[in-house]
Amino acid sequence: MPTTSASRIGLLVNPTAGRHRGEEIGTRVADLLEAAGREVVDLTGLDAARAERKARAAVAEQDIDMLVVAGGDGVAGLGANICAGSDVPLGVVPVGTGNDNARELGLPVRDVEAAVQRILTGRTQSIDLGRVRDDEGHHVRDYLGVLSCGFDAVVNERANQLPWPRGPQRYNLAILRELPFFGPITYDLTVDGEEREVRGMLACIANGRAFGGGMKVAPDADVEDGLLDLVIVHEIPVPTFLAVFPQVFKGAHVSHPAVEIVRGRTIRLATQGIVAYADGERVAPLPLTAEAAHGALSIVR
Repeated sequence: MPTTSASRIGLLVNPTAGRHRGEEIGTRVADLLEAAGREVVDLTGLDAARAERKARAAVAEQDIDMLVVAGGDGVAGLGANICAGSDVPLGVVPVGTGNDNARELGLPVRDVEAAVQRILTGRTQSIDLGRVRDDEGHHVRDYLGVLSCGFDAVVNERANQLPWPRGPQRYNLAILRELPFFGPITYDLTVDGEEREVRGMLACIANGRAFGGGMKVAPDADVEDGLLDLVIVHEIPVPTFLAVFPQVFKGAHVSHPAVEIVRGRTIRLATQGIVAYADGERVAPLPLTAEAAHGALSIVR
């Protein structure tokens, strides 16, 4: 794990991060990097699409030695997609609502100064990404944390529509709103070529351990093992599911007999009516295949 030595750093900031203090945070990050003798390339655009294009071009053309992103899980996931498979490492300043991936990677959370210091003095490390493809084999996107494909995805869809509250309580409210209408889902499942059918309340494919503001859905997932953890909560009565679900915040749900975890390099999930989410962002409707992209991302830890 080499020590970071980047001198020309691209900076991409989510302006709505930190309760809409993104611009202020971005200025602070740039000031700290420049005070340390680094050249900062502002990759901010008029909108998110323009900013992403600028960042992708900077990485592809090797115009920067490192990409630094400031925001929550969504912008960290964007940074991972931009840097995946390149020689440009990713640095993260986690100032969003959930910051699940940053927290699980051991990065300083909601502390701009500490996060920048880690970027300046930390070491780069290769970690895995989950790589999502559609049934035609087209690359859809990569993700750091968890690909949600069941009740977890339905809750994410609902939570992203709620303006209030912030943080984990927003997901809790979304759970309460969705539970009265939710039933088990039938999946066609393929893990490393082995096919089966399951009926489950929750299904997700984890590269990292947590999502949803601290839910440790796959507590033994490892971003360096070249495998993905498929977590299934099999069909159970809704009151039982309601009793089991809160245990996910401590990872204690895995001891319940309805919970199954299967590891594999390539996992396909197919069903109707579910839109998958990853790193808090909409991905695409199922069916989708996730594969472990071993060592695909260089990140500062």
